[in-house]
Amino acid sequence: MPYGRRMSSRPAAGGGRWVEVDPARVARWVEGFADRHGPPSTTVEDYGLLLAAPDGATAELHTPPGAPASVDVPGFVAAAGAPRRLGLLLARKGAVAVGVADGTELVVSKVDTRYVQGRTAAGGWSQQRFARRRDNQAKAALGDAVELAVRLLLPAAATLAALVCGGDRRAVDTVLADRRLAPLAALRADRLLDVPEPRHAVLVAAVGAARAVHVLVRDPERDTPTG
Repeated sequence: MPYGRRMSSRPAAGGGRWVEVDPARVARWVEGFADRHGPPSTTVEDYGLLLAAPDGATAELHTPPGAPASVDVPGFVAAAGAPRRLGLLLARKGAVAVGVADGTELVVSKVDTRYVQGRTAAGGWSQQRFARRRDNQAKAALGDAVELAVRLLLPAAATLAALVCGGDRRAVDTVLADRRLAPLAALRADRLLDVPEPRHAVLVAAVGAARAVHVLVRDPERDTPTG
């Protein structure tokens, strides 16, 4: 979910659109889908629930990180909105933010920023020295991120329903590659949050993004081009 937004919509690869809904609004969203397309049938899928309306429109309700699977819409709504503890790991360039959310509240948080030089157009030996210096700065920043995760997230691993990451995937992968963080890596959700450089406000907003319900909507009438 884009930073700072409680609900958003974006085109989906292969057609349709992704809608990201706050758990408290899921029941209302499903009611609106039924009003627009007719009462849907419900099928249990690996990702969550598939709603298929009489007019051909479908909505895939994807179970949010850490929530249990459900066999019907009421169960899905209850599971999505229920309090659960989530770990958060946001990493991008020289900044990292880690936290633990209990329900919608951020109960543990820490942000660390280390300077990493930007790119330069210089060439020759100067460019090579600059690149080595920049790589070393980036490695040091990721090392700090690992130690932060070990100190704050690892002790909470046994209480977490899932670990939700955000930012740069390569940076996150590098942090979680540390052997000490294997218990956290095992809890990692598929979802990768799209966040700017981690700051405390970004970490707070990430709680809602981590709990949001992702819905893939396909509407034949809307998705079919007209000539």
